[in-house]
Amino acid sequence: QVQLVESGGGLVQAGGSLRLSCAASGRTFSSYTMGWFRQAPGKEREFVARISWSAGTTYYADSVKGRFTISRDNAKNTVYLQMNSLKPADTAVYYCAAQRVGSPTYGSWGQGTQVTISS
Repeated sequence: QVQLVESGGGLVQAGGSLRLSCAASGRTFSSYTMGWFRQAPGKEREFVARISWSAGTTYYADSVKGRFTISRDNAKNTVYLQMNSLKPADTAVYYCAAQRVGSPTYGSWGQGTQVTISS
């Protein structure tokens, strides 16, 4: 297991940008697929993006495709989510999660960071 700490959330106007970071503890960060999820008030948590352990493969929810970019720096044990052209509908608590290669589920979750987009 790894411990995850998100940062970078905040309040921005629609059309603005934010970059979220997720710092992971542990020596085996590069063995994990990393994902970003979000949960808006009154809604279930939803998938946003994921990146393979080698950063060779990324996948996005349709709602963020073309606006968000996930990346990782295995030397820094950090995964990022660059969010551009933000919309009020992007308002949510954003969580990063780690899935050990070969595992069917995300076994480690961060505490979340609040992102609020004003219109």
